[in-house]
Amino acid sequence: QVQLVESGGGLVQAGGSLRLSCKASGMTFSTSAMGWYRQAPGKLRELVARIDSGGNTDLADSVKGRFTISRDNRKNTVYLQMSTLKPEDTAVYYCNAKVSSGRWLNDYWGQGTQVTVSS
Repeated sequence: QVQLVESGGGLVQAGGSLRLSCKASGMTFSTSAMGWYRQAPGKLRELVARIDSGGNTDLADSVKGRFTISRDNRKNTVYLQMSTLKPEDTAVYYCNAKVSSGRWLNDYWGQGTQVTVSS
C-alpha cells in the first residue's frame, strides 16, 4: 500500500529555515504528482506547493520566493525547502501524492509534521 512518511518539522525562530522530506513507498513515484499542504489550527487545509512528474512546480502566493519544492526520483522523496519563515507559516504540513490507478487518480496523505515558527 502507499505510504508517505514526512520528516523535518520542528520549532524555528522567525527568519529561519527548515527542510521537510517526504519518502514514498508502495507507488510508482516517478510518474506521480506530489505536493505539500498545511493546516493551521481553526483553518482549512491549503495547498503550499506541488510538483508534477516532469518537475514543473506551483507554489502558493504566500510562499513564493521563500519556499521551494523539489523531488528526487532515485530516492522516492519530495522536499519542501522553507526559508525566511514567518509565524503565520506555523501549521501541520502534510505530504500528498496523486497516484494513477487506471482511469482514477487517488489521493494519499502522510501523517503530517508540525512546523512552529516563533516570533
